[in-house]
Amino acid sequence: MRLPPHEATTAQLGAIYPGMLAPSPPLDQVFIGRELSGELFCHDPFELYRLGALTNPNMIVLGQIGRGKSALVKTFLYRQAAFGRRVIVIDPKGEYAPLASALGCQSLKLAPGGALRLNPLAFDEAAKNREERRRVSLSAATAIVEAVVDRVLAPGETLAIELAWDQVAEGGTPSLPALARALLDPERAAALRLGSSPAELRAEGRLVAFELRRFMTGELAGIFDGLGSNGLVLDVPALVLDFSAIYRSPALGPAVACLQMALEAKLRAGTGAQTIFVVDEAWAVLVNPGTARFLQASFKLARTYGVANLVVAHRVSDLSSLGATGSVVANLAGGLLADCETVVCYAQGEAEIAECTSALGLSAAEASFVRSLRRGAALWHVGSSRHVVDHRLSPFEHTFVDTDQAMRTVT
Repeated sequence: MRLPPHEATTAQLGAIYPGMLAPSPPLDQVFIGRELSGELFCHDPFELYRLGALTNPNMIVLGQIGRGKSALVKTFLYRQAAFGRRVIVIDPKGEYAPLASALGCQSLKLAPGGALRLNPLAFDEAAKNREERRRVSLSAATAIVEAVVDRVLAPGETLAIELAWDQVAEGGTPSLPALARALLDPERAAALRLGSSPAELRAEGRLVAFELRRFMTGELAGIFDGLGSNGLVLDVPALVLDFSAIYRSPALGPAVACLQMALEAKLRAGTGAQTIFVVDEAWAVLVNPGTARFLQASFKLARTYGVANLVVAHRVSDLSSLGATGSVVANLAGGLLADCETVVCYAQGEAEIAECTSALGLSAAEASFVRSLRRGAALWHVGSSRHVVDHRLSPFEHTFVDTDQAMRTVT
């Protein structure tokens, strides 16, 4: 005897997978794929924020190599661009050039001695007065130096940077090479105002100056020693910045901090379009405490500038193991998860399940799913809702995703 097939709505089918199936977000853009229930699934952080379904637009995508993480990120960016969103990608391994080409743009390679030379300390075009220009540029200088020396600055070093910045700003737009020179040759008048001497002030900033000079003449020579940031054009569908020339170099963290400073100055100037800002290979970038601190600050300012930050990593442990337990880096990296209301998790290895469950607050059912998700399927945490989604690719999108990590599912 055969029973007749049972028909039910997707809301009723949720009872079959308790705690796993939630109503789809109230969206008709941007298409991602199909849920486990068969419903179409869309995700747009800007629209969900506007509707009050999210309190911030930031995202983290986690996934083992070969599970479809890269394909999702690239097609998500491509589809966001179709709705007028600007795409900016920090590309440590040089893998996003095909996406830039698909959007009618070129990937910009930042390399020692390359054609693009920027000045992250250039005066902010959006600053209303001299005091605001000073505050923004000096903050950039301090953050970049902290990233270069790879530690928290001492009070004397911070003061030396402030006085050196004032010294070089009197002669025009400050730059990193000029800042290093001023740290090694402080003005007598500035030292006297503090009841100090040029020799004492020079001693405070000496090690910082040496490290900064080493990066400007060594690993980062010819990248961030320019006089302006005019080579950085944001009025394009996609800005892909290829850092593969310094990937796995200690220069990567400071380079990203420098670039973010230059980008923020442009964004503050008011460039109109909402922006998806991607940091791929997050472990390589966040290992530097100065860069991790700056990225976390950028996450908190996302709504101010109309930016959705998207961090890409292989595992939760890529973030939690960046430093010793309780260290500055570990706390900052872990804090990024707290600042993201959208987490996309592809299949994780058995060794990662416990940490993944703790960090993401997975239920027992969700942890079981994460163990066994097939390639191309991911668990989406969107605010308080949970979805298991099969990502779908069009034939054209296959041409610009990384074929080593791409799915083979075609709509």
